[in-house]
Amino acid sequence: MKIEITSLDGEDAGSIELDDAIFGLAPREDLIARMVRYQLAKRRAGTHQTLGRSEIARTGKKLYKQKGTGSARHGSGGVPQFRGGGRAFGPVMRSHAHDLPKKLRALALKHALSAKAKEGLIVVFAKAHSEDGKTKSLKTSFATLGLTNALVVDGAELESKFQLAARNIPQIDVLPVQGINVYDILRREKLVLTKAAIEALEARLK
Repeated sequence: MKIEITSLDGEDAGSIELDDAIFGLAPREDLIARMVRYQLAKRRAGTHQTLGRSEIARTGKKLYKQKGTGSARHGSGGVPQFRGGGRAFGPVMRSHAHDLPKKLRALALKHALSAKAKEGLIVVFAKAHSEDGKTKSLKTSFATLGLTNALVVDGAELESKFQLAARNIPQIDVLPVQGINVYDILRREKLVLTKAAIEALEARLK
Protein backbone atom coordinates (compact mmCIF):
# COMPACT_ATOMS: atom_id res chain seq x y z
CA MET A 1 0.00 0.00 0.00
CA LYS A 2 1.49 3.31 -1.11
CA ILE A 3 0.78 6.51 0.81
CA GLU A 4 1.91 10.08 0.27
CA ILE A 5 4.32 11.74 2.70
CA THR A 6 3.60 15.31 3.68
CA SER A 7 5.30 17.99 5.76
CA LEU A 8 3.83 20.23 8.44
CA ASP A 9 3.69 22.99 5.81
CA GLY A 10 1.44 20.81 3.66
CA GLU A 11 4.12 20.23 1.01
CA ASP A 12 4.53 16.92 -0.78
CA ALA A 13 7.60 15.00 0.44
CA GLY A 14 7.37 11.86 -1.70
CA SER A 15 5.67 8.58 -0.86
CA ILE A 16 6.23 5.46 1.21
CA GLU A 17 5.17 1.83 0.82
CA LEU A 18 3.29 0.45 3.83
CA ASP A 19 3.62 -3.25 4.61
CA ASP A 20 0.34 -5.05 3.83
CA ALA A 21 1.05 -7.55 6.62
CA ILE A 22 0.62 -4.66 9.10
CA PHE A 23 -1.53 -2.05 7.36
CA GLY A 24 -3.43 -4.16 4.83
CA LEU A 25 -5.33 -6.70 6.93
CA ALA A 26 -9.12 -7.03 6.95
CA PRO A 27 -9.90 -5.48 10.38
CA ARG A 28 -11.40 -7.84 12.96
CA GLU A 29 -13.58 -5.97 15.43
CA ASP A 30 -13.55 -8.84 17.93
CA LEU A 31 -9.75 -8.70 18.34
CA ILE A 32 -9.76 -4.92 18.64
CA ALA A 33 -12.59 -5.03 21.22
CA ARG A 34 -10.75 -7.63 23.31
CA MET A 35 -7.62 -5.48 23.31
CA VAL A 36 -9.50 -2.34 24.34
CA ARG A 37 -11.18 -4.26 27.18
CA TYR A 38 -7.76 -5.57 28.26
CA GLN A 39 -6.25 -2.07 28.30
CA LEU A 40 -9.13 -0.43 30.17
CA ALA A 41 -9.29 -3.23 32.74
CA LYS A 42 -5.54 -2.99 33.35
CA ARG A 43 -5.64 0.75 34.03
CA ARG A 44 -8.42 0.49 36.66
CA ALA A 45 -7.12 1.36 40.11
CA GLY A 46 -9.23 -1.22 41.95
CA THR A 47 -8.83 0.73 45.21
CA HIS A 48 -12.56 0.81 46.04
CA GLN A 49 -13.31 -0.87 49.36
CA THR A 50 -15.94 -0.89 52.09
CA LEU A 51 -15.74 -2.21 55.64
CA GLY A 52 -17.14 -5.66 56.30
CA ARG A 53 -18.62 -6.75 59.65
CA SER A 54 -15.25 -8.08 60.83
CA GLU A 55 -13.59 -4.67 60.22
CA ILE A 56 -16.10 -2.52 62.12
CA ALA A 57 -14.76 -1.00 65.35
CA ARG A 58 -17.65 -2.21 67.48
CA THR A 59 -17.93 -4.85 70.16
CA GLY A 60 -18.99 -8.31 69.11
CA LYS A 61 -20.74 -8.88 72.43
CA LYS A 62 -24.35 -9.99 72.23
CA LEU A 63 -26.56 -6.89 72.42
CA TYR A 64 -29.08 -8.29 74.88
CA LYS A 65 -30.27 -11.65 76.11
CA GLN A 66 -31.78 -14.07 73.65
CA LYS A 67 -35.20 -14.43 75.25
CA GLY A 68 -37.64 -12.40 77.23
CA THR A 69 -37.21 -8.95 75.67
CA GLY A 70 -39.91 -9.22 73.01
CA SER A 71 -37.39 -8.07 70.41
CA ALA A 72 -35.75 -9.96 67.58
CA ARG A 73 -32.77 -12.18 68.28
CA HIS A 74 -29.52 -10.28 67.72
CA GLY A 75 -25.87 -10.93 68.35
CA SER A 76 -23.12 -8.52 67.26
CA GLY A 77 -23.92 -4.84 66.64
CA GLY A 78 -21.53 -4.72 63.64
CA VAL A 79 -23.74 -6.74 61.33
CA PRO A 80 -25.04 -5.18 58.06
CA GLN A 81 -28.65 -4.74 59.17
CA PHE A 82 -27.67 -2.16 61.81
CA ARG A 83 -26.79 1.45 61.09
CA GLY A 84 -23.02 1.77 61.40
CA GLY A 85 -22.55 -1.93 60.76
CA GLY A 86 -20.40 -3.53 58.07
CA ARG A 87 -21.51 -3.73 54.47
CA ALA A 88 -22.52 -7.10 53.07
CA PHE A 89 -20.88 -8.07 49.75
CA GLY A 90 -19.27 -4.66 49.31
CA PRO A 91 -16.40 -3.94 46.89
CA VAL A 92 -12.93 -5.01 47.97
CA MET A 93 -9.49 -3.90 46.86
CA ARG A 94 -8.37 -5.98 43.88
CA SER A 95 -6.76 -5.92 40.46
CA HIS A 96 -9.13 -5.89 37.50
CA ALA A 97 -6.40 -6.91 35.04
CA HIS A 98 -6.70 -10.12 33.07
CA ASP A 99 -4.34 -11.97 30.76
CA LEU A 100 -4.20 -11.64 26.99
CA PRO A 101 -1.55 -13.52 24.96
CA LYS A 102 1.32 -11.41 23.65
CA LYS A 103 0.77 -12.57 20.05
CA LEU A 104 -2.91 -11.61 20.24
CA ARG A 105 -1.98 -8.14 21.52
CA ALA A 106 0.40 -7.65 18.60
CA LEU A 107 -2.25 -8.89 16.16
CA ALA A 108 -4.84 -6.49 17.61
CA LEU A 109 -2.42 -3.59 17.04
CA LYS A 110 -2.00 -4.65 13.40
CA HIS A 111 -5.78 -4.77 12.96
CA ALA A 112 -6.20 -1.31 14.53
CA LEU A 113 -3.57 0.10 12.14
CA SER A 114 -5.25 -1.67 9.22
CA ALA A 115 -8.64 -0.24 10.21
CA LYS A 116 -7.25 3.31 10.06
CA ALA A 117 -5.53 2.60 6.75
CA LYS A 118 -8.72 1.12 5.26
CA GLU A 119 -10.68 4.25 6.22
CA GLY A 120 -7.97 6.50 4.74
CA LEU A 121 -7.28 8.12 8.12
CA ILE A 122 -3.50 7.65 8.21
CA VAL A 123 -1.28 10.66 7.56
CA VAL A 124 2.49 10.28 7.16
CA PHE A 125 4.93 13.04 8.10
CA ALA A 126 8.56 13.09 7.07
CA LYS A 127 9.26 14.09 10.68
CA ALA A 128 7.45 15.66 13.64
CA HIS A 129 9.34 18.92 14.00
CA SER A 130 8.57 22.40 15.31
CA GLU A 131 10.82 25.35 14.47
CA ASP A 132 9.80 27.65 17.32
CA GLY A 133 8.07 25.33 19.79
CA LYS A 134 4.97 27.56 19.75
CA THR A 135 1.50 26.06 20.18
CA LYS A 136 -0.15 28.73 18.03
CA SER A 137 1.93 28.06 14.91
CA LEU A 138 1.63 24.27 15.27
CA LYS A 139 -2.13 24.54 15.75
CA THR A 140 -2.35 26.59 12.54
CA SER A 141 -0.33 23.96 10.64
CA PHE A 142 -2.57 21.18 11.95
CA ALA A 143 -5.72 23.09 11.02
CA THR A 144 -4.39 23.56 7.47
CA LEU A 145 -3.84 19.81 7.20
CA GLY A 146 -7.27 19.05 8.70
CA LEU A 147 -5.82 17.55 11.89
CA THR A 148 -8.24 18.61 14.61
CA ASN A 149 -8.50 15.22 16.30
CA ALA A 150 -5.39 13.09 15.89
CA LEU A 151 -2.78 10.85 17.48
CA VAL A 152 0.78 11.70 16.42
CA VAL A 153 3.31 8.86 16.72
CA ASP A 154 7.00 9.65 16.26
CA GLY A 155 10.15 7.54 16.58
CA ALA A 156 11.77 6.36 19.80
CA GLU A 157 12.65 9.95 20.78
CA LEU A 158 10.16 12.82 20.59
CA GLU A 159 11.47 16.22 19.59
CA SER A 160 11.15 18.40 22.70
CA LYS A 161 9.92 21.53 20.88
CA PHE A 162 7.24 19.60 19.00
CA GLN A 163 6.11 17.86 22.19
CA LEU A 164 5.88 21.18 24.07
CA ALA A 165 3.97 22.87 21.25
CA ALA A 166 1.49 19.99 20.84
CA ARG A 167 0.64 19.27 24.45
CA ASN A 168 -1.72 22.24 24.85
CA ILE A 169 -3.71 21.54 21.69
CA PRO A 170 -7.07 19.90 22.51
CA GLN A 171 -7.69 16.44 21.03
CA ILE A 172 -4.10 16.07 19.85
CA ASP A 173 -2.01 13.32 21.49
CA VAL A 174 1.71 12.72 20.91
CA LEU A 175 3.40 9.39 21.66
CA PRO A 176 6.76 7.77 20.97
CA VAL A 177 6.49 4.63 18.85
CA GLN A 178 7.00 2.32 21.85
CA GLY A 179 3.86 3.80 23.44
CA ILE A 180 1.51 3.19 20.50
CA ASN A 181 -1.58 1.24 21.56
CA VAL A 182 -4.97 0.19 20.25
CA TYR A 183 -7.08 2.32 22.59
CA ASP A 184 -5.30 5.60 21.77
CA ILE A 185 -5.43 4.83 18.03
CA LEU A 186 -9.20 4.34 18.18
CA ARG A 187 -10.04 7.30 20.41
CA ARG A 188 -8.64 9.79 17.88
CA GLU A 189 -10.02 10.31 14.39
CA LYS A 190 -6.73 10.39 12.48
CA LEU A 191 -3.43 8.60 12.99
CA VAL A 192 -0.29 10.56 12.11
CA LEU A 193 2.87 8.50 11.71
CA THR A 194 6.37 9.71 10.97
CA LYS A 195 8.73 7.78 8.70
CA ALA A 196 10.74 6.79 11.79
CA ALA A 197 7.58 5.44 13.46
CA ILE A 198 6.65 3.35 10.41
CA GLU A 199 10.14 1.86 10.21
CA ALA A 200 10.08 1.00 13.93
CA LEU A 201 6.57 -0.52 13.69
CA GLU A 202 7.48 -2.67 10.71
CA ALA A 203 10.62 -3.89 12.45
CA ARG A 204 8.65 -4.67 15.61
CA LEU A 205 5.57 -6.33 14.11
CA LYS A 206 7.06 -8.36 11.26
